[in-house]
Amino acid sequence: MEMNLAYLFNLGKNYMSYNMLGSKPETNSEGEQGYRFAVWAPNAKKVCVVGDFNEWQEDRNKLEPYGATGIWIGFIPDLEQWERYKYGILTQNDEWILKADPFARHAETRPGTASILYDPDDYTWQDQEYMANRVDAYELNPLNIYEVHLGSWRRYEDGSVYNYRDIAEQLADYVLEMGYNAIELMPISEYPLDASWGYQVTGFYAATSRYGTPADLKYFVDHMHQKGIHVFLDWVPAHFPKDAFGLAKFDGEAVYEYANPLLGEHEDWGTLVFDFSKGEVRSFLLSNAYFWLDEFHFDGLRVDAVSSMIYRDYSRTEYIPNIHGGNENLEAISLLQELNTIVRENFPGAITMAEESTAFPYMTTGVDQGGIGFIFKWNMGWMNDTLYFNSLDHYQREFHHNAFTFSMVYAFSERYILPFSHDEVVHGKGTLIGRMAGDYWRQFANLRAIYTYQMAHPGAKLNFMGNEFAPFTEWRYYEELEWFMLEYPAHNEMHKYVKTLNHLYLDTPALWEEDNDWHGFKWVQADDSKNSVFAFLRFNLAHDEAILCVLNMTPGVIPEYTLRMPLAGKFELILNSDDEEYGGSNYLGGFGNKRIYETYEYTIYPEVTDDESEELSNNSIKIDLMDESDVDLEQISNTNKGVDKAQSDSEDEALADIADDQIVELEPFEIEHHLDIVMPPLCGMLFKWRKEDQ
Repeated sequence: MEMNLAYLFNLGKNYMSYNMLGSKPETNSEGEQGYRFAVWAPNAKKVCVVGDFNEWQEDRNKLEPYGATGIWIGFIPDLEQWERYKYGILTQNDEWILKADPFARHAETRPGTASILYDPDDYTWQDQEYMANRVDAYELNPLNIYEVHLGSWRRYEDGSVYNYRDIAEQLADYVLEMGYNAIELMPISEYPLDASWGYQVTGFYAATSRYGTPADLKYFVDHMHQKGIHVFLDWVPAHFPKDAFGLAKFDGEAVYEYANPLLGEHEDWGTLVFDFSKGEVRSFLLSNAYFWLDEFHFDGLRVDAVSSMIYRDYSRTEYIPNIHGGNENLEAISLLQELNTIVRENFPGAITMAEESTAFPYMTTGVDQGGIGFIFKWNMGWMNDTLYFNSLDHYQREFHHNAFTFSMVYAFSERYILPFSHDEVVHGKGTLIGRMAGDYWRQFANLRAIYTYQMAHPGAKLNFMGNEFAPFTEWRYYEELEWFMLEYPAHNEMHKYVKTLNHLYLDTPALWEEDNDWHGFKWVQADDSKNSVFAFLRFNLAHDEAILCVLNMTPGVIPEYTLRMPLAGKFELILNSDDEEYGGSNYLGGFGNKRIYETYEYTIYPEVTDDESEELSNNSIKIDLMDESDVDLEQISNTNKGVDKAQSDSEDEALADIADDQIVELEPFEIEHHLDIVMPPLCGMLFKWRKEDQ
C-alpha cells in the first residue's frame, strides 16, 4: 500500500479507494499466495481477521496500524476465494465486535452476514463497441426507462429468484419488444432485509448474492449493452441501517455516521446518516460511485433520497443549523457537486439522476456554473399533480385545471425525468389504474390518456415494471408480477397500447429532440377548464416536423372541437388511445376513422364602437368577436365587391366616397388557422405535421 493513497483517502480525495481497502488476492514478498486485508478503524485498539480459516478466533490473524491513517493492514497466506470472513475489532471499551468488510466484493446471502473472499478479476467484457460509441450524457436521447426490481420481475415456478445471468436474456428481449431503451435497477448492493427493497445497504461494494456473483452481474450489464440497452443503477449514499455487523459504530465509535443524532439519525427510516464532512467517508462514497461505473460498466446512477441529504431539517422537528444559520447540509451539497464533477470528468457518457422532491435550485446546472451538476432530476411535482388530477371525479376536474398545466410553469428550470416509479404503487397508494376515477372502462381509458400525456410532455420517461399492463394489485417484492393479467382483454389491450406508444416515442424526434426549452413546446389549448381539454405542440430540432397532442380528460364526447393553430396544413392522426384495438370506445369509427385533418383560414374582423357604427351606412357591418358565429363572411365579401365596383366607376364619385367611408371601418383584419377535430371520450390523440406535406 502506498502512503500517498492512504493520505488521499484521509483527505477525501481517493476516488478508487476500493483498490486499496478491503480484501484482495495477492502474493507477498516471500512468494506466498493469499489475501491482503486493509480496513479503516481509527478508534480501534486492535483489529484482526476472523473466519472459517481460523475458526473465527480473535487475536489469531492480527492486522497492523498503517501509520497515523487509521487504516489497519495485513496479509494471510493460503486463503482461497469463497472463504467467509469478518473483522474482529477491539473497541476502546475493550469489547470485541465483529464487522463485515465495508469494501467486500462479495457477501453471504441473508440471513448470513459474513463477507466472502473474492477475486475481482473475474470477467472478460464483450461490450467494447457499445462503450466506445456511448454518447455524451447531455446528448442521451431519447430516454425511455424501465424500472426493475430483479427479485420480482419474474420468478421460477417454485418462487425462487432468477440469477443475474438467467434473467438477462428474457429481460433484454422484453425491454426491446416493449419499446424501452434503458433499464434502471433498484438497488443491488448487498442488503439484509428483503422488505427494504435494497435501500438499506450493508455491503456497498458487494452486488447482492441473492442473484449470483459479481461476475454474473457483469454478464447482465454486458448482455444489455450488446443489445443496445442502457443500464442505470439506483444508488443509496444518503444513509445506512443500524445492523450490528454493518457500518454503525464500526470501531465502537461513530465513524461513518454523524455522532450527534440530530444530524446522524433518520428516525422515520430507522437508519443512520453518513457524516459527509469526514474525508474518509467522502472517499468511501465517491469511490463507490466510481466503482459501479468503472468495474460494472453502468451507464449512470440514480441518486436516492437527495432531499434527505441536502437539508439538515429533513423530516425533523429539531435540527442543528449550518455555519451560516441555514438548514442546508453544506457538506452533503459539496459531496454531490464533487460526485458529479468526477463522473463528468471520468465517465462523460454516464448520467446522474437526482431523486429530489423539493424546489432546491440548480440541481441540473453544471458545477462550474454554481449548480449541483446532475444530468437529470426526477420531476416529482409533475408526477404528484398528474396523479392527483386524474384521481378526481371528472366533474371536479374543471376546478383543479391548474394541477394539469402547472408543470409547464417550471418544465425547463431543470432537465427532468417524468417518473411513474415503484414509490407510486406501494404503501397503500394503490396502483396507477386503481387511482384513476370512474368505472372500469373509464379507469383504463384515463390511464391510456395520461400515458399519452407522459410521452408527449417535455422530459425523459420512466415507468416501473408492471405499469405497462395496469395491474390492480400493489407491487409485492416477494413474488413476481401478475403476468396472468395479460389473459384479460383490458390488461392485454393496455399492454399493446403502451408498446405502441413507446415505439412511437422512440421513433419520433419531435417528442424528444427539444426537451429542455420552449423552442420545442407550444400550448395550443391550456385554458378550457370547462371541458378539461388540453392541446400542445412538440417540435423537432429543425422545426420541420411537429406532434400535436390533444387530451380529452372527461368522458364527454365533443363531435367538433376547434383548435386555433399556430401551424397551417395537414395533421395526420397517428395514435388514438380510444381506438378499439386498445380497449377504447372506437368513437371515431362512426366518422370513418378519419385520419387526415386540415386547417382552414378563419377571418377575424375588428369590433367597432357604437359611435363608429352610427357613421356606417346601411351596407356596413359591425363585427363582435365575442360571438364569432354572427360573422357573415358572404355579406362582407359582397359588400367589398360592391365597393370595388363603385371605386372603378369614375362617373359615380359620390358612391365611391361613401364606399371608402364604409371599408375603412373593416380594416385591419386577422386570419387564423383553425383545426376542427372530433373529440372521443377520455382519450389522448397524437397528430403529426410535416412541413414537406404542406
